[in-house]
Amino acid sequence: MDGLNALAQGFATAATPENLLFALVGVLAGTLVGVLPGIGPALTIALLLPITYTVEPQGAFIMFAGIYYGAMYGGSTTSILLNTPGESGAMMTAIEGNKMAHAGRAASALATAAIGSFVAGTIATLALAFLAPYVVDIAIGLGEADYLALIVVAFMTVGAMIGSSVARGMVSVALGMAIGLIGIDGQSGAQRFVFGVPRLLDGIDTVLVIVALFAMSEAVYLAAKMSPTRPKPLALRGRVWMTREDWRRSWPAWLRGTLIGWPLGAVPVGGSEVPTFLSYAAERKLTKHPEEFGHGAIEGVAGPESANNANAAGSLMPLLTLGLPTSATAAVMLVAFQQYGIQPGPLLLEKEPELVWGLVAALLIGNTMLLLLNLPLVGMWAKVLKIPTPYLYAGITVFSLLGAYSLNASTFDIFLLLAIGILGYFLRQYGYPVAPLIIGAILGPIAETQLRRAMAISDGDPTALISTPFSICAYVVLALVLVVPRLLRRWERRTAEEVGVLEEFERQETHQ
Repeated sequence: MDGLNALAQGFATAATPENLLFALVGVLAGTLVGVLPGIGPALTIALLLPITYTVEPQGAFIMFAGIYYGAMYGGSTTSILLNTPGESGAMMTAIEGNKMAHAGRAASALATAAIGSFVAGTIATLALAFLAPYVVDIAIGLGEADYLALIVVAFMTVGAMIGSSVARGMVSVALGMAIGLIGIDGQSGAQRFVFGVPRLLDGIDTVLVIVALFAMSEAVYLAAKMSPTRPKPLALRGRVWMTREDWRRSWPAWLRGTLIGWPLGAVPVGGSEVPTFLSYAAERKLTKHPEEFGHGAIEGVAGPESANNANAAGSLMPLLTLGLPTSATAAVMLVAFQQYGIQPGPLLLEKEPELVWGLVAALLIGNTMLLLLNLPLVGMWAKVLKIPTPYLYAGITVFSLLGAYSLNASTFDIFLLLAIGILGYFLRQYGYPVAPLIIGAILGPIAETQLRRAMAISDGDPTALISTPFSICAYVVLALVLVVPRLLRRWERRTAEEVGVLEEFERQETHQ
């Protein structure tokens, strides 16, 4: 009953006119950025981080939550109409969705994506609401060595699983940790990595790092690599609704996708690509219409889209209860919390219950808004796809520069933004993922603090770092996590070859 009562209080917070407006703006903006190829929720929230200086925390996080969910849905529009995923989790949707669009069933594909997103998002958010207090009860008893073990697990798993190779992922984590340690050491007062530049003594603002790596480097990379033209979207035909047969084949896929996506979002397994691929493979194995796969099977849209949205809700569990981001978007939201002087973790539910439960309730409200808005507005989102790419990324660049300047009203931050943006471009150019770098920059200083505390308590005994049952279990799980994904990726490639989507799978691996 405690979960129900807390959720009811959250609805009272989220249902005020002002917060409802923030939710509406968030889902509209999220859907827009999900529709536009190459722009994801992490980039959008990063560009909007400067509003944390003027907007109350509840309104800001309700809007960010709407952006997160909206972008998960919006990516399906480009996948279906353009065969170009708006974000990486929508890759599998493109395989069957675009085939349905070519067969004149784009409306049905978009409808099952919207309804599947709603079903998965609702179930996953309710799971978050009812399971989060139990995770907090466990987390309260953790010590410094336990938290250090959790952060090491986050570093290793995110670095190893995001990107084309483990080595490149770990290099990105190391670069992020180095950036996070720039400035004056809070305990010894020593200067670190400032190279005689006084402006670096206070460190580099994490918001600036995020905007540079997600926005500036993306704009430079696309300017260097991509054509300024975009394929013309397929026209919508028929009503944006589903037949009775579509409903019968879709609802089991929605539930299966939710069951696959949510738990994989709560652990760092490399984002939404893995659960959406597993969902697609499961639907192909379980279907009674195998002849339709590869030619427009509706289950191939319903399952991955559900897994995608459930994964988004699942990634909020470790963020809110442990303070650990398992995705790039969660990492950006962690920075937003820190901008308000709030540290997510076991005490967050106790110290900021109104904020947390208002956020959870806003997820449910925003999810409903998405369903009610996107079914009738699909035609409008299709028109958005006609925006020329140069105009789009020119706007992103301008917003990035304005955001960097607004942090401290300093031109030095603009030059720093450009320098880090160019670094991000070369990282992308040579296949180094930027998400582990962000997580390294955010969690690096926290890991250093926990390490120092653990060593001080143990009087310098390093065995204290693995002396608790939780830390031992964490490192055992880490060993399994580092081995299992390699086996999983081999299985994914084998399955991709069997189902005829190996080319898409390899393209996505290269993009990461």
